[in-house]
Amino acid sequence: MIHDLLENSARYESLNPRFKQAFDFLKTSDLVNLPLGIMELDGKNLFVNVQEIEGKTCDVALMETHEKYIDIQVPISAKELMGWLPRKNLKQATNEYNPEKDMTFYTDKAAYMINVNLSEFVIFFPEDGHQPGIGDGKWKKLIVKVKID
Repeated sequence: MIHDLLENSARYESLNPRFKQAFDFLKTSDLVNLPLGIMELDGKNLFVNVQEIEGKTCDVALMETHEKYIDIQVPISAKELMGWLPRKNLKQATNEYNPEKDMTFYTDKAAYMINVNLSEFVIFFPEDGHQPGIGDGKWKKLIVKVKID
C-alpha cells in the first residue's frame, strides 16, 4: 500500500509499466468534471472508474481484495477514510473470489485507517486488503484499475 500526494507520483512510476500513463492521466485531467463511468486508457489493461459513492461507517464498509488488478484510488470531491489490513491476515470472506469483478469481500476490519485528502492517492496491491468508502454523505472518487502482467 502506498499513500502520497499526486505531485509525488513520479516516485512510483517504475513500480509498474502502466503507472506512468495512469498518473499522467490523473495529473492532466480535470478530475472534478470527469463524467461518471468507465474510461479505458489502454483497454482492459488500464482503465478509470469514476464513481459517486455513499459513505459508510467502519462497521458497514467491507474489506476487499483483488487478484488481477492494482487499485489507484483518488477521492475527488471530499476526503475519504480507508482501512488497510494485510491480505494474509484476512480470515472472514463473505464470498468466493469473483473473477468477473476481480473481487473478494471480507468482514475483517482494518488494522490501520488512512485519511485520504484531495490531491492524494492510495495504491492498493493484491496483497493489500482495503476498506474504502468510509465517511459521511456522498462524494465523487476515481479508481484507476491497473492490470497485473
